[in-house]
Amino acid sequence: MRNVVASEYMTLDGVFEEPAWSAPYWSDEAQLFARDQLWASDALLMGRKTYEGFAQHWPTDEWIEREGEFAERMNSYPKYVASETLEEPLEWNNSRLLGGDVAGEVRTLKEQDGENILMYGSAALMRALMEEGLVDRLMLWVHPLVLGSGERLFPEGAKKTELELVDAATLENGIVVLNHSRAGA
Repeated sequence: MRNVVASEYMTLDGVFEEPAWSAPYWSDEAQLFARDQLWASDALLMGRKTYEGFAQHWPTDEWIEREGEFAERMNSYPKYVASETLEEPLEWNNSRLLGGDVAGEVRTLKEQDGENILMYGSAALMRALMEEGLVDRLMLWVHPLVLGSGERLFPEGAKKTELELVDAATLENGIVVLNHSRAGA
């Protein structure tokens, strides 16, 4: 059975939206950590906004040249997209829309043989899948920054969900990556 791993960048005050604020914290060590996470996966899962942002950058010659093997993997992996507004065919290589029963389709994907299914961003999708018990790992990349405003990863009224800390890594740039699993999973 495959695991869904949600990898989320956030600030100390819980802001996760469009993470342009994270760029000054990127380092070779963070890149290696992200590489290991991608290499432990063989599929990507995302919502519409994340898909549209990624599809504008990853398949371009500029990003392929700059990111090399990482970009090649991002572009070659199967990509599953939850959206009520996008239509097939999707422009980015190996991308397909999930049907109306997203939770059911994710359950089916999890039952297939393979590696992790990696989800970047896509907070609304991640929260919905967490409520269904379908997110197996939550990797929070907590940046040493307080923004004071912005969309929170877990807004007021989010469903109580118990997690267990599997491990934590402190990167040289001050980012702390907290790796959680569902409690009792």
